[in-house]
Amino acid sequence: MPAAPAPVVPKKTTRPTRISGTWVAVLVAIVVLIFLLIFILQNGGNATIHFLWGEFSLPLGVALLFGAIGGALLVAVVGAARILQLRRQAKRTATPIGRPATSSPARRES
Repeated sequence: MPAAPAPVVPKKTTRPTRISGTWVAVLVAIVVLIFLLIFILQNGGNATIHFLWGEFSLPLGVALLFGAIGGALLVAVVGAARILQLRRQAKRTATPIGRPATSSPARRES
C-alpha cells in the first residue's frame, strides 16, 4: 500500500513594509557614506579653487564633495519646480463631482 502524501501546508509570505524599505535605504546610505569618507581621506592634498572673485585652498576631496552637493541641490531645485508645476496643473484640471470638465476656470454666478 502506497504511503499517504504529506499534507500541503501553504507558505506564509509576508509583504515588505515601508519600514523595511527604509532600513534598506539607511544601510545603503551608510555604505555610501563610508566610501565617501574613504574618498575624502585619500584625497587630502590641497587644491586651489577659483570661484567668482575669490580664491580658496581646500583639500581636493572636500572641494569635490562641495561640487557634488551643489549639483545635487541644483537637481533638487529643478525637480521641486517640476513637481509644483505638475501639482498646479493637476489642481487646475481636477473636476468636482457632478460638474463637467471645462477648459477655463468656473465662475461663480451670484
